[in-house]
Amino acid sequence: MRIGAVVLAAGLSRRMGTPKLLLPWGKRTVLTQVVTTLWEAGVTVIYVVTGGYREQVEALLRALTFPVRCVHNPNYAHGEMISSLKVGFQHLPPELEAALVVLGDQPQIQKEVVISLFSLYAERKSLLVVPSYQMRRGHPWLVDRRLWGELISLPASQTLRDFLGIHAGDIDYLVVDTPTVVQDLDTPDDYERMKPLEGPSLE
Repeated sequence: MRIGAVVLAAGLSRRMGTPKLLLPWGKRTVLTQVVTTLWEAGVTVIYVVTGGYREQVEALLRALTFPVRCVHNPNYAHGEMISSLKVGFQHLPPELEAALVVLGDQPQIQKEVVISLFSLYAERKSLLVVPSYQMRRGHPWLVDRRLWGELISLPASQTLRDFLGIHAGDIDYLVVDTPTVVQDLDTPDDYERMKPLEGPSLE
């Protein structure tokens, strides 16, 4: 079973006021914590979609000890999240069976949740597997290759929420007891509330 990941990292961090993906997160940064967790969960094909702060983000990822591929969304300043997702999915290799949709600003992502998503997918061969915390959909979520074409072809007027709504009957939910799947970092208050203790070195 080969599953990849598309990490959405093209935002401009307007609400944060500073490039949030580069902020310290323990001994790493927000973004390197995300991709490191994916790698530790067994995801070896990771595509990061860049946009704002492209040079800094790509330099950060090149310094990692495992491979991460970067693809650029030229429409990052005007497109919604769906435009970055399309760019990422268009670059995924054909041998993958499914891929995770991952937020670059969700550093509290847990390896155990990722592994559990894979297990449920393997058991049920679902079109979609979505984590759920207290009846709220979260990230990362998994989409089977059979839906990639439809996802890539979504009109600009539609959102990821619309896509999941259209396929509500195809979703298998992974019920989790951690709020991390519904948390991301948008504001300085979010960051200060959730960040771990800083370490001596950043990756």
